[in-house]
Amino acid sequence: MRCRHCKTELTHTFIDLGSSPPSNAYITKDLLQEAEQWYPLKVMVCDCCWLLQTEDFVKSYEMFANDYAYFSSYSTSWLKHAKSYVEEVSSKFNLNSESTVVEIAANDGYLLQYVKDKNIPCYGIEPTHSTAQAARKKSIEIIEDFFGVNIASSLVKQGRQANLMVANNVLAHVPDINDFVKGFSILLKSNGVATFEFPHILHLINNNQFDTIYHEHYSYLSLTSVRNIFEFNGLTVFDVEQIPTHGGSLRIYAQRSDFGNHKVNTNVLDLQRKEDQEGISSIELYQGFQEKAEDIKVNFLSFLLKAKKSGLSVVGYGAAAKGNTLMNFSGIRPDLLAYVVDKSSAKQGKYMPGSRLPIMDEIQLKKDQPNYVVIFPWNIKNEVIEQLNYIKEWGGKFVIFIPSIQVI
Repeated sequence: MRCRHCKTELTHTFIDLGSSPPSNAYITKDLLQEAEQWYPLKVMVCDCCWLLQTEDFVKSYEMFANDYAYFSSYSTSWLKHAKSYVEEVSSKFNLNSESTVVEIAANDGYLLQYVKDKNIPCYGIEPTHSTAQAARKKSIEIIEDFFGVNIASSLVKQGRQANLMVANNVLAHVPDINDFVKGFSILLKSNGVATFEFPHILHLINNNQFDTIYHEHYSYLSLTSVRNIFEFNGLTVFDVEQIPTHGGSLRIYAQRSDFGNHKVNTNVLDLQRKEDQEGISSIELYQGFQEKAEDIKVNFLSFLLKAKKSGLSVVGYGAAAKGNTLMNFSGIRPDLLAYVVDKSSAKQGKYMPGSRLPIMDEIQLKKDQPNYVVIFPWNIKNEVIEQLNYIKEWGGKFVIFIPSIQVI
């Protein structure tokens, strides 16, 4: 396999998680008797541009299909984050009724609804029909397709260039990362700005976040790798912020390299220095991560086995991709963890891919009163604990396994 950015032959393995179905390929009841498609899940390191990436086995259209079940608006903390972002950038870049905001991977309109509330013209580009329809119900215009050079060029011909382009948690999801990024340098106006948010690889490594690895994430990113990719495709990073979302993310600000109206902030140089000091461009940084993941797997299995022998009941909360990675790597089935609760109606009544755990409404949790609730989306654990705080009434406890086991 060659690097999806610089085409260097890949020889270094970061982690091998065996095989599993795509993490968002939830199973409907009528398909339970059919076989699932399982694919190898391995991440390689490019020792030239330092992009971490999965081996290519699954096509993007297979994972981001019409019935895609991830709806951003089900997380109140994420909505708050989106609203705060819109307030900040609309002021920072003087966005108004004469501006145009474009969001790539607009999902269900979770962010553009706040842009629309400010009477700033906007539209989204979103390939999954289910979420696109949800956004349209909010009166948000959605172009239902995968973004890249072709769509960007077509929109420029229509006079639809952007003052601001937004790409939250999508840069990792694209198989052709060069085509995707090049599209931004085409669709941006000469003075336009693009912002990208993505989990920072240093947090993944330092906090054992191996469960954020799944087929839908083709790439795992650092400031170093992103600067390399952007410069190759006509964008310059001029600012960066470290934000707490998804266990520790970066928000990158970029502009067209052929204009460069914004001076490069010292934040970029400071973070670049930090990455260099931690060894981001040294293969040693990426070694030993496999063992950390296997330790968590053993602790997870040991906890569930001990609970079962003691006659204690355990269920999960959050039918998230993170949980699917952890459970499939650990070989979990319903005999050790009865079901998973999720507030998304798009997931309820379906089954987790691989493990085939049923996904239940919260009513089931209140009815069964389990001894333990495993929180899979640990990045929103405070939101979940507040939402389900009533389990303490029957002596229930929360459990988190990333970055290490914690019983609350």
